[in-house]
Amino acid sequence: MTDTRGGRGPVRGPHAIAIGLFLLVWLSCAWFGSSEYNPNNTTRLFAAISLAQQGDATIDEFQALTIDKAQFGGHYYMDKTPGMTLMALPAMWVADRLAGNRAARPPVTFADPRYEPFMKLRLRLAVATTAAVLIAFAAVLLFDLATGIAGSPRAGLVAALGYAMATPAWGWSTTMFGHAPVGALLLIATWAVWRGTLGLREPGAAHELGRWRYPLMVGAALGWAIVVELPAALPGAAIGLWAIWRTRGAPWRQRLALAAIAAAAGLAALTPMLVYNQIAFGMAFKVGYQGVVGFEGMQQGLFGLTYPHVDVLAQIIAGPERGLLWVAPILVLAPFGLVRLIRAPQTRDLGWLAAGVAVTILLYNSSYYYWDGGYSTGPRHSVPALGFLALGLAPLWQAWGRTGRRWIAGLLGLSMVINLAIAAAEITAPQGVRFPVYDPVMTRFLAGDIRTVPSDWWHWKTGFGLAFYLALALPMLWFLFRAASLSSAPSKDSLTPVA
Repeated sequence: MTDTRGGRGPVRGPHAIAIGLFLLVWLSCAWFGSSEYNPNNTTRLFAAISLAQQGDATIDEFQALTIDKAQFGGHYYMDKTPGMTLMALPAMWVADRLAGNRAARPPVTFADPRYEPFMKLRLRLAVATTAAVLIAFAAVLLFDLATGIAGSPRAGLVAALGYAMATPAWGWSTTMFGHAPVGALLLIATWAVWRGTLGLREPGAAHELGRWRYPLMVGAALGWAIVVELPAALPGAAIGLWAIWRTRGAPWRQRLALAAIAAAAGLAALTPMLVYNQIAFGMAFKVGYQGVVGFEGMQQGLFGLTYPHVDVLAQIIAGPERGLLWVAPILVLAPFGLVRLIRAPQTRDLGWLAAGVAVTILLYNSSYYYWDGGYSTGPRHSVPALGFLALGLAPLWQAWGRTGRRWIAGLLGLSMVINLAIAAAEITAPQGVRFPVYDPVMTRFLAGDIRTVPSDWWHWKTGFGLAFYLALALPMLWFLFRAASLSSAPSKDSLTPVA
């Protein structure tokens, strides 16, 4: 399935498109904001504020402002692993310098008129420097990966846009929740394994395996994904096993050296979490989930995990309240694309990996007591699977004819519009709403009840803020489509099978 271009290795994603894609995705995530009152956002920011200003991890002064908290020995802490909080520390430092004396005494009640601007500034800066950067980088690497396996930048762009702008990965990247960053880190590790092992897989391709940066990226990405969210260990283990499989043709000495680099990078990435745990709890291997306050379901099984429930899985995939297919219709095509990857000998292992990671994440979500995610647009715990599902769009685009591509383009456009509305209007739809894609998402979006940078900070009308975004984003999209020549035919030397 890979286009080898006369033995020079697989097609790379063109740099100009990669840069444009990064800027578009980053802009799209940073432009729209989530709520500075959401407890999942605030608990991470409260811990970051305490670390930046006081040097400790307690959130005692803020604990009344969030339901997401843990209690140990009379002190309150965030009930999450510290990845997003630690990444937000530079943003907290910058915000304190920008605010000057106003940041000396943080607001500790919602009634304080300083609360909203204080938290809004820190949330926006943190998102722009963490989640937005990670998903933009992952989109670029997915573009390169999909371009390589399909032999076409056009197909690669469809997969990358399908992931970053046609699924709720976009909306969740406007928040401090860890789901989208974990998905991005898993994609980064997958790209590094794939790119780093091409020398063993493609006759005549440049021998990439000996380059230390690839195992370094794998270890660091997988290690940090666990620091962001502990369940990342499950799909991370699948990627690690796949890496072992991909290097099976290398000499044992080289395999051990690569494994040592990856392991060292992973341990280095895990170290900040151990340091945080030691500062917060006095024990490196103690986590906030052990002291969760107010969520009795976390006592079932292992931190709320029991076993997969078929009825819950059905709701995650197609249920009107949380179903993936309602918030990202383009994903209805994903299984067909993954099957095509599995059927092609050159991409069979990658196809099985993508399917395996996606299934693992979906089964995990269906095993969790709080599977619906509380206030959530779509099944937020399944967000790390979205990039792996979107990978299947590339072989479909390359193999299908004009009519098939029109269907893909139509579903892609529809999904991008839906997720623009989700990112702009409501990523945390309340529980108990029968069909949140319509109400509150679309009703708020069409009514102009949205959040943008200009409306939040420059007091523009929200419609003007949206129009300004479209004035920036649509020309960038046109450039990407134009540069990738989406309507042109596959190259004659492509090895992509049609059936």
